[in-house]
Amino acid sequence: MADLQLTSPAFDDGGRIPEKYGYAEDNVNPPLEIANAPSSTESFLIVVDDPDAREPAGQIWDHWVVWNVDGDTESIPEGWDPESDGAVAGENDYGETGWGGPNPPDREHTYRFLLYALDDTLDLSRDATKDDAYDAAEGNVVDKSHLEGTYEP
Repeated sequence: MADLQLTSPAFDDGGRIPEKYGYAEDNVNPPLEIANAPSSTESFLIVVDDPDAREPAGQIWDHWVVWNVDGDTESIPEGWDPESDGAVAGENDYGETGWGGPNPPDREHTYRFLLYALDDTLDLSRDATKDDAYDAAEGNVVDKSHLEGTYEP
């Protein structure tokens, strides 16, 4: 059985994220493709963060937290509205709900697109954060995958 996979038609793993997905540009999420989800997958949790923000921001910066993505999802379109598909977008570190694109203040940063296949859905309020989602998902992760991309100012 193949492992869960997360890819994007917009950039290769480890490649450059196109400028238009940045916070100061079009600020829309890139398209994503999901493959090989375990049969027990009820929902997905997606987190996009920036571990390189530790120095300038003092923390890993959370750009996107989305939960209760249907477990049969194979494609997430560019500029996706999670609510239109019954998923929930939580709060990012810009203090906003939904996608908050890359916006590194100092140099090129590497962004992690983290995908978790869960055997349940998460009962969280809309103002939940990444930490809240991770706490709620504990014990329900059946597989995970990630994709990385770089972005510079």
